[in-house]
Amino acid sequence: MKTRTRMLALLVALLLLAAACGDEGTDGTEPADDPVETTQASDGTETTQATDSTEAEEPSGEAITLTIGANAVVGGTNTIEAEWYIDYVIPTFEAMMAEEGRNITVEHIEGGVDDYKTQLALDLSVGEGPDISSFDQFWTAEFAAAGLLSPLSELVGPEVDDWEGWDLIPEAVAGSLEVDGERYGIPVGTDGRVIFYRTDLFEEAGLPTDWQPTSWDEILDAARTIQSELPDVTPFQLNAGINMGEATTLQGFIPILLGAGGDVYADGAWQGDTPELRETLEFYSTVYGEGLGDADMQLLTDGRDRSFQQFSEGTLAMLIESDYLWRGVISPDANFPIENREEVVGWSLIPSQEPGAGIRGQDFVSASGGTGRVINPATEYPQEAWELMMFMGSQDAQLNFVEVEPRITARSDVNETGIAGDPMLSFVADEVLPITWYRPGFEEYPQVSEAIQFMVENVVAGRSSIEEAAAEYHSTLERIVGAENVAGG
Repeated sequence: MKTRTRMLALLVALLLLAAACGDEGTDGTEPADDPVETTQASDGTETTQATDSTEAEEPSGEAITLTIGANAVVGGTNTIEAEWYIDYVIPTFEAMMAEEGRNITVEHIEGGVDDYKTQLALDLSVGEGPDISSFDQFWTAEFAAAGLLSPLSELVGPEVDDWEGWDLIPEAVAGSLEVDGERYGIPVGTDGRVIFYRTDLFEEAGLPTDWQPTSWDEILDAARTIQSELPDVTPFQLNAGINMGEATTLQGFIPILLGAGGDVYADGAWQGDTPELRETLEFYSTVYGEGLGDADMQLLTDGRDRSFQQFSEGTLAMLIESDYLWRGVISPDANFPIENREEVVGWSLIPSQEPGAGIRGQDFVSASGGTGRVINPATEYPQEAWELMMFMGSQDAQLNFVEVEPRITARSDVNETGIAGDPMLSFVADEVLPITWYRPGFEEYPQVSEAIQFMVENVVAGRSSIEEAAAEYHSTLERIVGAENVAGG
């Protein structure tokens, strides 16, 4: 009954979100930037049970059709991914199977919907949807708790642990698609947060163009210098609004909290009103209280896009973002291109409050998200679906993909060669991933994230003092996860 209740709760929340946001278009943000609140329902519905792979027949000469689903359409959303499936994955895998005497056909199911997560959840809830789906690691705990996904070991068998790729995927990255030690999918891509800055503006303000701050004070000092020397430039963008969704949490609040030595969840408890949380809010208060960032922009529905535009136009000097900014926002063919990107954009590690003060005693911190692929529990062909998913996650396949869309993959062997020519992506793979942090794999996280966004916006907008905002967040946490599961206060 508990699983059925969770599934209904997730579907209700997703449907409410779709109703509220049904007219929103694709805005170029990554899937993780739209967390969904999960509410508890009082009754439950029957769930579709996963196929027991231990009874699956061995592959034979029968004709089999597998489907791949992604929020990707040729000529539209994520067109490069869609073209990769059609031009490389499908013909290559079908030829491999034919060489083995197996009649397997693969089809790509185009997405391109405004709310891919909701559509996928609805499909899985009724035993429909593709055999393999592109998936955001951010959703794993929610979908698993709702009974919409099953562990790979249950679907396919214990042989999933023998895949060669696991040894080449960092433990933290692999864990992004795990719940309670169970693997639910294969990680494909990951990222990392850094401080991007305009080297041309830094030079004009008299700041070093090879800038690497070692403390929060050095960030603030650089912002104040820009404020003084370049009055028409916004010095710093630190995502802070509810409208920015998960971007406020993951590349705003979290890196600062980690730099104060704090965490969202630690030592078996959600962290509420702690000294580290108050220090994080104090940093926000300083940035926006001194006008080092544009407080009004944080409250706009298109605030994040406006920050991208300003950075592209050279009227914003610094912002914390993931490598998505580099490869998907300001690249020459993106929505906010900087044609001479390599000449005027720099990046640096995010410093802790002071050296050694960060989480795990680190001097620098970062946070990461990730994508992967999962198998539909209702698939008729779990073994063959696993073979296709292994192929798409192989070194050869991933090298082929980064040739057409350079990005950081989950595999270290691919990153060593596939992105060697891109200094920014190589920097993240080599310097950021070893120190990064991933979101806790609990179904309550989306609600916690939303509470963080409310707290931060209330401080930035001047609605609450730091003490009031921290106390309200603590109370909200207690309502979400139970007072016994919250530390601090």
